[in-house]
Amino acid sequence: QVQLVESGGGLVQPGGSLRLSCAASGFTLDFYMIGWFRQAPGKQREGVSCLSISDGSTYYLDSLKGRSTISRINAKTTVYLQMNSLKPEDTAVYYCAAIPAPAALYINVEAMCLQRTLPSVSWGQGTQVTVSS
Repeated sequence: QVQLVESGGGLVQPGGSLRLSCAASGFTLDFYMIGWFRQAPGKQREGVSCLSISDGSTYYLDSLKGRSTISRINAKTTVYLQMNSLKPEDTAVYYCAAIPAPAALYINVEAMCLQRTLPSVSWGQGTQVTVSS
């Protein structure tokens, strides 16, 4: 399994921005499906954004459309989630998840983010994001 390490969380004021990083150790992420999920206290885990490395397709949670961007820039082992105009309701622990090929070739980003199927998924340990004044 891939080992994933998230970073970049922290305390930010409403309206601020954060860039979360998900680093895979020892593996490139070619042909993987990568997703960011979050879980707030007392709430179920929800998919925030998912990216298919193989075809570049993306999915965003409705409440984060236009405020976030998932990307892999040059580095083969790191995926980023840029979040802007953060709101208190974005406060949660954010987790990175990766689904390898060949499993990733048989699902789409929506299925991953909606958690309809997560075959062979690996999870990071999470990073706390707190949006508060």
